[in-house]
Amino acid sequence: MQDSLDLVRQPDVIWKEVIRPPLWLLAFIYFMFLSLVLAVWAALDNRTTMITWAILTLLLFFIAVKMRSEIVIDSQELHIGRAHIELKYLDTVELLTPAQIRLLRTRDADPAAYLAITFWISTGVKITLKDSRDSTPYWLVSSRYAEELTSTLYKLL
Repeated sequence: MQDSLDLVRQPDVIWKEVIRPPLWLLAFIYFMFLSLVLAVWAALDNRTTMITWAILTLLLFFIAVKMRSEIVIDSQELHIGRAHIELKYLDTVELLTPAQIRLLRTRDADPAAYLAITFWISTGVKITLKDSRDSTPYWLVSSRYAEELTSTLYKLL
């Protein structure tokens, strides 16, 4: 019984960051939804308007949950959202300034790169890979705590 429990245990989490959409973005989306509700109210009856408002309010909560992302480093892998890679395939980690990340996600972007970026976070990390079987040259990751992410990855490489 003990052996089967050992197989289920996951490695210890070394570093974790949860990225949620900012309140101003959710408020803007809700404002757009309310303008749609207003249009429905002008064209139809109050009952339809209330149903539309309720559905769009629930949709806003769904959007907030879906926009959430996690960066997790454990003893074996780096997880960003649903993507993951073993730490042994990471080559270099570069801390990016807002100007550098702006260029890397636009003009200087490599189409084969993995982008885990959000437009509301202006700092990030470029993680170069060393896997010859993978055509992805690097991962570009948005992080509010880019310095801590970089130092944690350097310690593990």
